[in-house]
Amino acid sequence: MDCVTQCVKAVIGSSDDDDETNTNMKSQKLIKVKAIVTLKHSDDWLLKNLVDGGIQQIEELVGKTLVLELVSNELDQANSSEKETVKGSAQCIEEKEDDEQYEAEFELSKDFGNVGAILVENEQHKEVFLKSIVVHGFSDGPLSFTCNSWIQPKHDSPTKRVFFTDKSYLPSQTPKGLRRLRKEELVLLRGNGEGERKESDRIYDYDVYNDLGDPDTSIELKRPVLGGTKQYPYPRRCRTGRKHSDAGYLFLFFIYLVLMHQDIYVYSTIFYADPLYEKRSTLNFYVPRDESFSEIKQTQFNTSSISSGLTAVIQSLDTILTDPNLGFSSFEDIEEIFKEGFHLPPLRSNDLTFLQKVIPKLIKVANDSQNLLRFDAPEPLKRDRFFWFSDVEFARETLAGANPYSIQLVKEWPLKSKLDAKVYGPPESAITREIIESQIITYSTFEEAIKEKKLFMLDYHDLYLPYVSKVREIEGTTLYGSRTLFFLTNQGILKPLAIELTRPIIDGKPQWKQVFTPASHSTNLWLWRLAKAHVLAHDSGHHELISHWLRTHCVVEPIIIATYRQLSSMHPIYRLLHPHLRYTMEINKVAREVLINANGILEISFFPKKYTMELSSVAYDKLWQFDLQALPNDLINRGMAVEDPNAQHGLKLAIEDYPFANDGLLIWDAIKQWVTEYVNHYYPNPKIVESDEELQAWWTEVRTKGHGDKSEEPWWPKLKTQKDLIDIITTIAWVASAHHSAVNFTQYPYGGYFPNRPTIARNKMPTEDPTKEQWEEFINKPDQTLLECFPSQIQATIFMVILNILSAHSPDEEYIGEKIEPSWGENPTIKTAFEKFHRRLKEIEGIIDSRNENKNLKNRNGAGIMPYESLKPFSGPGITGKGVSYSISI
Repeated sequence: MDCVTQCVKAVIGSSDDDDETNTNMKSQKLIKVKAIVTLKHSDDWLLKNLVDGGIQQIEELVGKTLVLELVSNELDQANSSEKETVKGSAQCIEEKEDDEQYEAEFELSKDFGNVGAILVENEQHKEVFLKSIVVHGFSDGPLSFTCNSWIQPKHDSPTKRVFFTDKSYLPSQTPKGLRRLRKEELVLLRGNGEGERKESDRIYDYDVYNDLGDPDTSIELKRPVLGGTKQYPYPRRCRTGRKHSDAGYLFLFFIYLVLMHQDIYVYSTIFYADPLYEKRSTLNFYVPRDESFSEIKQTQFNTSSISSGLTAVIQSLDTILTDPNLGFSSFEDIEEIFKEGFHLPPLRSNDLTFLQKVIPKLIKVANDSQNLLRFDAPEPLKRDRFFWFSDVEFARETLAGANPYSIQLVKEWPLKSKLDAKVYGPPESAITREIIESQIITYSTFEEAIKEKKLFMLDYHDLYLPYVSKVREIEGTTLYGSRTLFFLTNQGILKPLAIELTRPIIDGKPQWKQVFTPASHSTNLWLWRLAKAHVLAHDSGHHELISHWLRTHCVVEPIIIATYRQLSSMHPIYRLLHPHLRYTMEINKVAREVLINANGILEISFFPKKYTMELSSVAYDKLWQFDLQALPNDLINRGMAVEDPNAQHGLKLAIEDYPFANDGLLIWDAIKQWVTEYVNHYYPNPKIVESDEELQAWWTEVRTKGHGDKSEEPWWPKLKTQKDLIDIITTIAWVASAHHSAVNFTQYPYGGYFPNRPTIARNKMPTEDPTKEQWEEFINKPDQTLLECFPSQIQATIFMVILNILSAHSPDEEYIGEKIEPSWGENPTIKTAFEKFHRRLKEIEGIIDSRNENKNLKNRNGAGIMPYESLKPFSGPGITGKGVSYSISI
């Protein structure tokens, strides 16, 4: 304490209240305890310290800091009411680089009982981030409270915050002195479903995706509301409560003016909006305060700056590229991006600094007059300049690439569409047994291939075909329904056999379909390469929209909301799930701001254009089932495995060298074992599962509110036994951690060189109704036809920026099983189970390394091949292509 502080203290003197308290407690035997409170510096702490230092010092001198109240576990035996809390003020005692510590002292009567909770009031003028409270002085050791929460100033949020000890309790086991607080805290987190949410709020509620379109700005930005209807079912997002669009009302006013002037014109286009849309205010894409990024995360991916930064890059590229549809003139030009960089126009020094902050390591200054957008060459390109050209690599990446979730066994023959033939044309596939036999003549007969389960497929036919006509109305893109067949060779690798592209009946034209095969003749070879480009665009879209966004980010958000609304923070299942919830709502908010919105990055870059999110709704409706998100069930459903009690993991894989499945099952089993030991400790019999009111309310709300459009589906698991709970929690943990990591962190390695994974095919195949001029152009310059089919310069470069950002681990990333949660360490049984889980993940690291070194595993080892490390549990920061994050954090 400095001399100024001491002088002021001397003038202020002791409080009369303190004297009165001491007098009343003289006759009682007291226990003196001390609470050490740790606050984390906010990202603007240094600035705040300079500007507000005087105010803060005055606050501390007059006691305006943090007020703590200790809450007893027990009721007063005399009247069965809650015991009075014991209050104390916390004063700052030490400031460090990353945090500061406060101290509060208390005197407890001997019959106060065990402390079970602490109430906190923030009497400072700004919010503070409370990391933890540790109370010292008890005979059985320190008492810990892990908080990790923002505390708003008392004048903004008068309700006292409650924090429970790290000890977990089922609802029926809650100490009597804490039962009211436990219930009231959940009520506060649910809110009342009314009003617009403020940035400082901690309210978790549901809404439909009604803020992707922006009809107030333009009719061209109208998009359907996703969720709440049979036509567009969808998971729910976090409710923001923003004002609804004015566009639905503007047309009434316009009609009134028309009638006043006796104008009889009728414009159907004026009925273009619906007041169900929310306004897209850039200032309030709300998420609950505790869901926001940490300071470290914000530095890497600042949510407000990223939007502006990307806009700045787009505008800069627009300045150079007067033609937004301009493609690359040669493959050498594409490679120059990684060698020389992409030239940006001169920027003012303050703009350049801003861009450097927003997109670190991408914008570099070559000299005073030249700015470059520079990319590191993706790892596969470093290993093999021509990797993307290879049919073997094309097939290998279906098993070990960015999207290993789409490959499936051919289960029925002949291939046949399930769509309405009257609308889309004949359902029979053009891929015949003769086409297949001509490609596998050195291996086996067609009958043997079917019987021995040698045929596999990427099937994007029925999902995409209904959108072909719609997408083709948009300039600069095209679409087919597609099927791609592969054959499993004796070497254990997949060989591409055939690609079928289908155009349905359009504008009176009959259905068009054609099969393309690998060939030695130059014309057919280039047609094959073009067909591959279309399929790769289809696969990229499926990967980003379905395997990635829909099946991880989108479906997990309502589970997170239900967890906060229905499971108390002292509930053991809440504490088991909590590491899997981190940052997901915040990154989804960013997605709604700049990625998945109308005219956002995905609509600019991907083939469905304005139908991008609508297509993901169709996929949710037709393809998504909770039970099939479990890895073993997913593999079985795709025909990639069958149950076999004698096989490792209880499954026999259809392709033995399937890197994603092999490594994934190791992670799956490790998670399930950990969850099993955890659940069985707290739920020794099924009656406790069924009688847990919070747990049952949570699972009911996940189904009926979070995924309300599918609430009546028969495949939802029941929640009656320990096994039911173990399966549910393991599936959620898998999706939030390993599933997401497998499809996220290799996006830049495999998609950064966009010819390997183009996101859009801009032109139709040369063989589909070509003019004489078009055919001659293809024959004379087939490589130029391929380049013109690829994304434009703007599309490719923008998405390379995005993939670079999204593929990077934050310095504060939390990896599965790396560190024990404080609440787990409180219980010896749970602590032992976690340590076993951690050791197993370390073992898995070594197993994966040894697999990558095995020359017999040709899908993960070979000249120029990038080893499969997507499911290695641990990683450092940056783009590493490995590391299983606990949560969907990017």
